[in-house]
Amino acid sequence: MSTALADLSLILADDHAIVRMGFRLLLEGLGARILAEAESGEEALQALTQHQPDILVMDLSMPGCGGLAALERIHSKWPGLRVLIASAHADAITAQRALKAGAAGYLCKRSPPDELLRAVALVARGQRYLDPDIAAELQRADRPEHPAEVLTDKEYNVFLHLARGRSVAEVAEAFHLSPNTVGTHLYHIKQKLGVQNMAELAMTAIRAGLIEI
Repeated sequence: MSTALADLSLILADDHAIVRMGFRLLLEGLGARILAEAESGEEALQALTQHQPDILVMDLSMPGCGGLAALERIHSKWPGLRVLIASAHADAITAQRALKAGAAGYLCKRSPPDELLRAVALVARGQRYLDPDIAAELQRADRPEHPAEVLTDKEYNVFLHLARGRSVAEVAEAFHLSPNTVGTHLYHIKQKLGVQNMAELAMTAIRAGLIEI
């Protein structure tokens, strides 16, 4: 864990100073660097124009535009930035909204400190993170038709790799296909599964029990 966080750079956005302090102490204790702190969505956006962090850890309930609106703006302006939401909201609907808006992970603040470190480490490696309690709630929900039943074999294999966080280029290289071919598969996958983006693709895999959280 300590190796995964060493020299990792972050921005912390939360309107509670004591929360930011706790996060800072935990992360810096394992070698991470906090580049800036923000108390609102607007301040988070401003901090991102001045710094280039590896990860933004952000609350949803903040003054001003709020975390969800800020997340949408951040994802539009910096699509490659990895954002971990740390929120007091522990319901699956809020988590799904955040992931659809571009978050790479969703952590409930009621989680133990080690779970924050685990979430940051996973997001830093380019993987998705979902709070275990929310993941369990999603798996208990009514599931749509299983992806294996509606996708072709090639589409299903591409789906599994994309759902685990691999890029189109990485999947193309793994399967010795052109990026355009993988893009075509992705278009058909989205149509058949009724999803609009990669976050929803991952959520579909989680609901189907294909991704371990």
